[in-house]
Amino acid sequence: MRAKKSFGQHFLTNESIAQRIADSLTLETGKTNVLEVGPGKAMLTKYLLEKDFELKCVEADSDMVDFLNANYPALHGKIIAGDFLKLDLGSVFEGQPFCIIGNFPYNISSQIVFKMVEHRPIVPQLVGMFQKEMAQRIIAPPGGKDYGVISVLTQAFYEGKYLFSVAPGNFNPPPKVQSGVIRLVRKEEALGCDEALFRKVVKQAFSQRRKMLRNTLKPFFEQRPEELEAVFFTQRPEVLSVREFVDLTKRISEG
Repeated sequence: MRAKKSFGQHFLTNESIAQRIADSLTLETGKTNVLEVGPGKAMLTKYLLEKDFELKCVEADSDMVDFLNANYPALHGKIIAGDFLKLDLGSVFEGQPFCIIGNFPYNISSQIVFKMVEHRPIVPQLVGMFQKEMAQRIIAPPGGKDYGVISVLTQAFYEGKYLFSVAPGNFNPPPKVQSGVIRLVRKEEALGCDEALFRKVVKQAFSQRRKMLRNTLKPFFEQRPEELEAVFFTQRPEVLSVREFVDLTKRISEG
């Protein structure tokens, strides 16, 4: 079974790393629903099957679906043949919460995170392997070049932790980049502002990240341009914390 570029496949070959990823879900005792994205040849899947999980897998490659059905009887009836990005997440476990795990295809990894955020009421946790640069961007603190839209929109709802790095030699075929595994655990407190407006403000602020906020956020202050003269608006978006973006959103909505 050879990897296909069209699916962004790089098969993990290191058993100890697969075990370590499987062990990285921090869950309470008892049966837990878990959805693995892109199981491929089941390097990670076989370790997940050893745990007390109600496991399902979503796999877009029909050849891999056939491989899994032929070699892992325990997965019969638990494999969803299709694209995760098109999947109705609410139907996977009949509306019940579940965690997401996987060695994610790099070409859709950011979209996986955004879909998780969109469905956060039913996704309390994610453990995933990403391109290392993407993993660092997702959990990056304010003030650096890695901090951006995906950092703010993810950290608004999830606490992130970088777990460990994985070198290219642990895959077949080896990717051209380092990989990194992170864990995201949902925050239980509410955001505290209009979420749709929050997303618009964050995306607008980073649309020209080298410009000051007084320039990028001008469309939100057309009726009160004098507010843009405050020192706060001479800053660039990468220095604002999630909480400051929330406060900024409230300031806009209350104006």
